[in-house]
Amino acid sequence: MNSALKELLDLLDLEQIELDIFRGRSPEERFQRVFGGQVAAQALVAAGRTVPGDRMVHSLHAYFIRPGDPAIPIIYNVERVRDGRSFTTRRITAIQHGKVIFSMSASFHIQEEGVSHQAAVMPDVPGPEGLPTWHQRMLSVFGDEPSMRDWLAKPRPVDARYVNALPWEAERDPSLVTSDNLVWFRYDADLPDDPLLHIVLAAYASDFTLVDTVLLAHGLAWGSSGVSGASLDHAMWFHRPFRADDWLLYAQESPWSGGARGLARGQMFTPSGELAVSVVQECMIRVSGDVTKS
Repeated sequence: MNSALKELLDLLDLEQIELDIFRGRSPEERFQRVFGGQVAAQALVAAGRTVPGDRMVHSLHAYFIRPGDPAIPIIYNVERVRDGRSFTTRRITAIQHGKVIFSMSASFHIQEEGVSHQAAVMPDVPGPEGLPTWHQRMLSVFGDEPSMRDWLAKPRPVDARYVNALPWEAERDPSLVTSDNLVWFRYDADLPDDPLLHIVLAAYASDFTLVDTVLLAHGLAWGSSGVSGASLDHAMWFHRPFRADDWLLYAQESPWSGGARGLARGQMFTPSGELAVSVVQECMIRVSGDVTKS
């Protein structure tokens, strides 16, 4: 287990400071704002701490309201909306500087038998083992550029391997522009069997590449062309048990963008082709300067 994953697991171990009130912190690095996947994952941990162990989260709906400040803790308030015979609902708000920065509703469900089907088909793509790592792909794009050296040297908690182009590659080569984004990912360690932990880690990873999917459709990339963006809202549905320390194919697409917003959808498949998670996110995309790409 690398140091970044150890730190992430530590960040997910929230401090309980009162009944249904928890405190979370951010990594020591001081980025412009807190990573949205971190806030969503910590909020889900807070909700899970208030739910009986026989119920597992099956859906969440969240809004990113204000940028998070990585220099101070985040307070998570959990509201016990409903405790039914088979479903439990929680509402979570994340607070900094006395203001709500994030809100989430999460629903938990007991295990039940029922009708089942799967119409979604996993894309036919190369397996992850033969694909270059994220670090190798980034080195092929930026080389040993001094301004990127420290950032690229940092360990990452998630092993992500792109099937298609990175946004920076599509920006340089218009033939690589696409509205689809296919990424294998896993946490490269033997994780505990706690099902909620694997769901929380999938929620954390789900926010990494959805905005990239919208950028790919326009041949745009972070750090150039005056591009800025942020997650606005985020919804996930968890269909069946899975393990975040095994590979998951995150098949994403962007069906629409306009009015400084973009929509991205994703499906996470197990290596055997089972649909484990569905994701939808709307993001903000703004481009300043004279940019004519579309």
